[in-house]
Amino acid sequence: MIRDAILHLLNEQPLIVDLPARPAAGDTCVVCTNLRMTSGRPPVWVDRGEDTFVFPLGQVRFLEIPAVAADAAPSGETAVVDRAPDEAELELDEDLLRRIRET
Repeated sequence: MIRDAILHLLNEQPLIVDLPARPAAGDTCVVCTNLRMTSGRPPVWVDRGEDTFVFPLGQVRFLEIPAVAADAAPSGETAVVDRAPDEAELELDEDLLRRIRET
């Protein structure tokens, strides 16, 4: 179970959902449960948020899966997680900074 994924639908506010599994490449829809707005409340068009919902991929802009869930990918899949470099890893180019100050 992938908890707190963010589902972005076309022309709608983002929804926080729980996914039973990661969507596969051949899927035509997104199946989710525990549907709620980012405020924690169910959307006005939902009677019971704990029901199962099926959204066709034609209505989905994109789906954000938390990095914790991406790290726990099954062995057959590879998880790609982008992370920002630590400040210690950033190397400042003094010549670039000088040119910026001069402009």
